[in-house]
Amino acid sequence: MATHKKPTHSWKFFRAGGFDQVRLDSAADLANLDQLDQKLWVALACPIAGLEFDAKTLALVDTDKDGRIRAPELIAAVKWLVANLKNPDDALKGAPTLPLAAINDATPEGKQLLSSARQILANLGKPEAKEVTLEDTADTARIFSQTRFNGDGIIPAEAAEDDATRALIGEMIDCLGSETDRSGKPGVSQARVDDFFAQLQALSDWWKRAESEAPILPLGEATTAASAAVKAVKVKVDDYFLRCRLAAFDSAATAPMNAGETRYAAMALKDLTASTPEIAALPLAHIEAGKPLPLTEGLNPAWAAAIETLRTAAVAPLVGDRTVLAEADWMAIQAKLEPFETWSASKAGANVEKLGLKRVREILAGKGKDAVSALIAKDKALEPEANSIAAVDQLIHYHRDLYRLCTNFVNFQHFYQHSEPAIFQVGTLYLDQRSCEFTLPVHDAARHAALAGLAGAYLAYCDCSRKGSGETRQIVAAFTDGDSDNLMVGRNGIFYDRQGRDWDATIAKVIENPISIREAFWSPYKKFVRFIEAQMAKRATAADAAASSRLESAATDVTTVDQTKPAAAPKKTDVGTVAAIGVACGAIGTALATVWAGVVGLVNTAGVLAVLGVVLGVLLLISGPSVVLAYIKLRKRNLGPILDANGWALNAKAKINVPFAKTLTQVAKVPHGASRGLVDPFADRKNPWVVLITTLLSLWIIWRILVVTGVTALIFGNSGSRASGAANGGTNAPAASGVVTTNAPVEKK
Repeated sequence: MATHKKPTHSWKFFRAGGFDQVRLDSAADLANLDQLDQKLWVALACPIAGLEFDAKTLALVDTDKDGRIRAPELIAAVKWLVANLKNPDDALKGAPTLPLAAINDATPEGKQLLSSARQILANLGKPEAKEVTLEDTADTARIFSQTRFNGDGIIPAEAAEDDATRALIGEMIDCLGSETDRSGKPGVSQARVDDFFAQLQALSDWWKRAESEAPILPLGEATTAASAAVKAVKVKVDDYFLRCRLAAFDSAATAPMNAGETRYAAMALKDLTASTPEIAALPLAHIEAGKPLPLTEGLNPAWAAAIETLRTAAVAPLVGDRTVLAEADWMAIQAKLEPFETWSASKAGANVEKLGLKRVREILAGKGKDAVSALIAKDKALEPEANSIAAVDQLIHYHRDLYRLCTNFVNFQHFYQHSEPAIFQVGTLYLDQRSCEFTLPVHDAARHAALAGLAGAYLAYCDCSRKGSGETRQIVAAFTDGDSDNLMVGRNGIFYDRQGRDWDATIAKVIENPISIREAFWSPYKKFVRFIEAQMAKRATAADAAASSRLESAATDVTTVDQTKPAAAPKKTDVGTVAAIGVACGAIGTALATVWAGVVGLVNTAGVLAVLGVVLGVLLLISGPSVVLAYIKLRKRNLGPILDANGWALNAKAKINVPFAKTLTQVAKVPHGASRGLVDPFADRKNPWVVLITTLLSLWIIWRILVVTGVTALIFGNSGSRASGAANGGTNAPAASGVVTTNAPVEKK
């Protein structure tokens, strides 16, 4: 049977969001995170993008550079921080500065950190400072600007003590490019030095081959120019001689091989120059069978200069000065330059060729490589100390940020206790007289579409923009209080990010879920009212269209009426219509009387409480299903799917119950102690007769209920009974006895 090691640290937990979360109250809690069962962590992974947290700290914790922070990486970071502080509880303060006295110099790593921190302050001109800040370590170029060596293995020219070495480093940079050292200056590394000297040697050996084999350079240094002159015209010269061979093969080909009159006619309409493409496309000279290429006269103007360069640089030195070039001589010139072309194709060290062969061999003969390599070795010797300077920057970031990261990863203390916004909350959305604090960025709309609806919350996806800067972003906000009556696609609001910048926000999509039990209770009635309004609007629209149609027909009839005919007599009131209206009114009155009689009868037989129970039952029958469904969904409401859609690996079902939800969405309220003017000068005016009639009718109904239930008899006694009897036709007839009494005197016998 597997055994589990008993934990040596005693943990404390608090309950929030419907589950137990570990308390992180001391450095001991942080130091023992590796002993805490990861099933009790709120999160097991989170992305480093899209969080309201220092990006550099997140990058330092993300040691494998995969863009995500996982539990083992956080544990390693916490252990390193605790080990390098004398009092690890200082990490819980989140201070942006690190006192030198707080660094644990009892370990070799701590001693190196302390030494590096002092070196940073000395380099910045603050040797007497007692603390180091993020601003001090942020600019490494400024830290190392006054030092020759900084441990990165890259040497700028200024690091050399003699002019010759400085010049050599400058030539390396000019030929192969530079590398930037920690001070921000251009320099060279040992790899760059080795490459430079390897190319120097390769170029020198390449030239040695040409110098030892005579056919390679038939014209010496001028061979290069001759080869370039031949390459510049080779295609056109080969074309010329081939055309001449075709003319020799068949005289009928001579005319087509030359430019026809139509081509010249087309060019004649243009402004021509020697560089006109149509001219350059013509043959080098007039095509004839067996004709050599003229080198001085009768040449295509577009190629005259190139042919002259060929004559002086290649033809004259290789086959003798002449005014025409036979095809055999052209082939001989190419044959003499062929070894040079082969040698040129094998060129090595092209990057350093600009130095010239003389300077190349001068550098190879000197001791410049040893001098530069010695400087690099001296710089590399300081690598541990220089790397510790980067470690000081890491220590300051961890000292300030790591505890806050733990309280947003191991537990969600900030989110549930509202001590400050959680790192996944990006700001506050103001819309529809509410402020929503539970807002998250949206980077992957497809993942949100698949997961966010499972959160059980009413979500509004908003497109945000800042017109001044052209920035855009998308957020999702959870509405957890109020109602959804005025939340719809297209509504505008204002979003304030965590930096206090305001964005124009427009709802682009909503995921509808219940917001509260109160909203669910009234939802059926609101839907019924909206249905009635829609039906009335539909009927009013139809009636308006019909009236407009009749009006148009009447206008047409007026324009076409015969003026000679007498006007039609007005129609008399239809007696049948009046009778129908009367019958309808009577039916409505009868129905109301029947309902009233039923209510009175129920009151007489069962009492007022029974009537109230019936009314309540009807309300529950209508609203009950909606309330039950809302209750079920509100109990399931949690932030897990929303965070999962943002790339988190949430390890708990973090609930958002009704009391907590009310803290995430604030509804507009008049401030406490404020005065209110209750008179609205623009309120709808009420008809006093309607108010009076409604009041009298209500009083009469209440009186009748009191009379029927006998309340008036208890209050007013017999007089009240007689009054009530008079009101009922001068009789007083108690229903229970069945005895009828009258006010008439009894006759004596």
